[in-house]
Amino acid sequence: MTATVYLGTSRFAARVLGILAGSPHRPVLVLSRPDAPQGRGRRLAAPPVIDAAVELGLPIAQPDSVNRAEVVEVIRAAGAEVVVVCAFGAIIREPLLGGMEILNVHPSLLPRWRGAAPIERAILAGDERTGVSIMALTAGLDSGPVCLRDETPIGPEDDYGSLSERLEAIGADLLIRALDERPPFVPQPDAGVTYAEKITAADRRLDPGDEDALTLARRVRALSPHIGAFLEDHHGGRLGVWSARAVSTGEGPRFVACRSGTLELLSVQPPGGRRMDAADWARGR
Repeated sequence: MTATVYLGTSRFAARVLGILAGSPHRPVLVLSRPDAPQGRGRRLAAPPVIDAAVELGLPIAQPDSVNRAEVVEVIRAAGAEVVVVCAFGAIIREPLLGGMEILNVHPSLLPRWRGAAPIERAILAGDERTGVSIMALTAGLDSGPVCLRDETPIGPEDDYGSLSERLEAIGADLLIRALDERPPFVPQPDAGVTYAEKITAADRRLDPGDEDALTLARRVRALSPHIGAFLEDHHGGRLGVWSARAVSTGEGPRFVACRSGTLELLSVQPPGGRRMDAADWARGR
């Protein structure tokens, strides 16, 4: 058994935490980021990791920053031997970086897709495979040595939701193996480095006149069900697109002619409305 402290924020991190908590390496403390405004009402809400930790009965803390000497002391006082980081969403610096052994669960096959949005970028790029790497956290951006990794294919129907579910399970399994076996770390190769930049509004916009249908379908899959893509009309209105596929041709509001091919809308969200089947939306048009 290794006494762990867990740092995470997102839903991905919450699901990895749930599996880790059922292992002999159950965290002695969970740290996450402060509550933040969420949704249309902008009400303060706890990060998914905090909700999961509370449900699991784990001690929690939400410091403004983990990069403070007093936070390191809290971690040490909890009896931590290893700090585990998974989708924390903030840069970890000294004194924590040099004061503890830190393992990072990163959902890509490093050195490909270092950075903030590796799952989305892998789908956007049309990668055939991705995976999870367990690395030692260093000062560089996801550039530390790797001790374990495993991969999974990206299927033609995979979206962020389905792919992340598989990667969560892979990541949790690898993390527990790393804590059990303590395998050696191997430096990442210099060749093949790519960076997964944070998703922006420009990434969400579907431009049929500039991109082909296959590319747009990947864009929709990469951003569903957590962020969402959109089509913009001539008046600046946005139609949310949650599911779509590339087809050869089609007629009616559900079918969008692209630079090459046609994008068939399957699930959409009209401005100010709810998500709905695109066929129902088209009939309403």
